[in-house]
Amino acid sequence: MTSPGLPPLLVICGPTAAGKTGTAIECALILRGEIVNADALQIYRHLDIGTAKPTPQQRALVPMHLIDFLDPSERYSAAQYRLDAAKVIEQIHSRGKLPIAVGGTGFYLRALVGGAELAPAGADWELRRRFEKQAEQEGPQSLHQLLSRVDPESARRIPAANVRRVVRALEVYHLTGRPLSSFPSPLAGRASPPSSWRASLDRGKPSPYNVLAFALTMPREQLRRRIEERIVRMMEMGWLEEVRGLLEKGYSLEVPAMQAVGYRHLARHLAGEMTLEEAIAATKIETWQYARRQLTWFRGEPGLIWMDVGDSGPRDAVQRIASRASERFGA
Repeated sequence: MTSPGLPPLLVICGPTAAGKTGTAIECALILRGEIVNADALQIYRHLDIGTAKPTPQQRALVPMHLIDFLDPSERYSAAQYRLDAAKVIEQIHSRGKLPIAVGGTGFYLRALVGGAELAPAGADWELRRRFEKQAEQEGPQSLHQLLSRVDPESARRIPAANVRRVVRALEVYHLTGRPLSSFPSPLAGRASPPSSWRASLDRGKPSPYNVLAFALTMPREQLRRRIEERIVRMMEMGWLEEVRGLLEKGYSLEVPAMQAVGYRHLARHLAGEMTLEEAIAATKIETWQYARRQLTWFRGEPGLIWMDVGDSGPRDAVQRIASRASERFGA
């Protein structure tokens, strides 16, 4: 994907529940690596069980970065992630270690791998759903007021009644860290995402890294079963109590982190809006839908080396990834 003369970056991505964390830890132990989180929820403090955050035991094995550094009420963009991750990666390189970016948030990984300026193309369907729901429940004006705070110029140009355009402007701000009005108008009008990491590179300077990227996968029914089994384990580990604790700390459903799949359903259960069985069932369905969107996203990213961990398991994937990385980076 990039020039071998550039600083190395190993990427391990894929859908939720595919075994990315365990695989990355084993690879890091073999390759003298450090992990850079690329999961948009693991950045938040207090969200541990429901985000499948690495355990304290796992974090003691390998240095891990960009985990637990934001309050659940804070918003965070892909553009800001790229800046923060680049600093961390530079520090890892200075220690003579191999940075390993790990996660399933495609926008974060695309932002990190691409060297060009982030344009306001792309779609975060979960974010759109949240904004659209806010408009339905609180009225279009509430959404327009939010836009006025982050992008006054766009708010002046877009009427509150045009919910679709208001949502789009808010989405751009979330993804890039910049108001839509700060981009040239032809660019701002684009609605479809770049088709690949390479497409984002072609818009400007090349990637600053020598990237070797792997995507973990498995047969869909097996992945769906793993997702459902993991949700059951999370409940047994105390996920409901984790959500209760967040609510008691004052984090309502309005804060960004609490809109995550599972958290909002369990919060609604605690508010008496649905039974626990309904909340768990909805979480299973939406997590599977999210995994399918992740697979679709990563299937559109050229240059990824796909690893089927369904039959061979993660151990075989670790050996193959470590072997390829050693050849590529001399690790």
